[in-house]
Amino acid sequence: MARTGTNQLVQREPRTAAAATSSFVNGHFPRRRGLVLALASLGGFLLTVVWSAQFVDSTIGDNVANTLLGHDAKETPIQGIAAGIAFAFVSGIAGTFTACNIAAFGAVAPMLGHTGSRWSKLAATLKPIGWLAVGMIPVSALYGVLVGVVGTRMPQFSTAATAPGTLNGRSVQSLIVFGVIGLVMFYLGLAALGYVRDPFRGIARRFPNAPMVFMGVLIGGFLIGRPFALFRQMFRDAAESHNPLYGAVAFTLQSVGNIVIMALLFLALAYFTGGRLQRWLSAKPSRIAVVTAVALIVAGVFTFMYWDIRLLARREIIPWYPTAPWA
Repeated sequence: MARTGTNQLVQREPRTAAAATSSFVNGHFPRRRGLVLALASLGGFLLTVVWSAQFVDSTIGDNVANTLLGHDAKETPIQGIAAGIAFAFVSGIAGTFTACNIAAFGAVAPMLGHTGSRWSKLAATLKPIGWLAVGMIPVSALYGVLVGVVGTRMPQFSTAATAPGTLNGRSVQSLIVFGVIGLVMFYLGLAALGYVRDPFRGIARRFPNAPMVFMGVLIGGFLIGRPFALFRQMFRDAAESHNPLYGAVAFTLQSVGNIVIMALLFLALAYFTGGRLQRWLSAKPSRIAVVTAVALIVAGVFTFMYWDIRLLARREIIPWYPTAPWA
């Protein structure tokens, strides 16, 4: 509301939204987008401060893998291709909440806006997950082929410890891969808020599922920088096998395992909430923009700061980074 010269109250016209340009940019930008950006960025930073790799990798990851496999995943050698394939899928599920996979949850926030019957919402949720797989599987499979051919000469194969003040090949690979992924996700979050141009503006007109395919490529790319212990155990087994087909299948199942829990979570939201969440979001389209932007910005800031800045502090290359006592 605003006052005129005659002291009368008049209704302000709402700001006209730009046209939607892709599934990540619906054109309905929130009025307080600066506050959304600041709080989401702060949330991503604080997550790096409290994040405990020991807890999520060992307490959660190892216990999940041990339970599903029925034996100690780290101490039991992988015996044969069938065991390796099972290990790949299980270790992918176990790595769902690791720092090298948590950004995947920022990829599917737009799914929450679908309304309709339960079955239509279920289909609307499964479709983008399918397009995620279209982008994810080729990257995972091709990297698995590469590992099966030359993996024993790649940085991720090495088990050498890192001396303080230095970065080994594994650390450099993680820093580059996750640094790029983090910056890309942050940029997409800025686009969702209308700060920068939507990179999918042109291609999404002809291929509306291109944004989800691209996010699948990013999720597949997690394997290229991943230092998760169970993944590296699988990596070494695939590399020592010198079997590119085994590498392709194992790495594909590792990526599929990474998104199983995420997919089940969003399917549950679509099917069991009775549409209340979707109706609330659809009632004000800017809410969907906020959810999408926050998910991408938190994931992007966390991924970049954890794997680039906090990593440098852990390697004693920069003097300090704030961390919680348990982290």
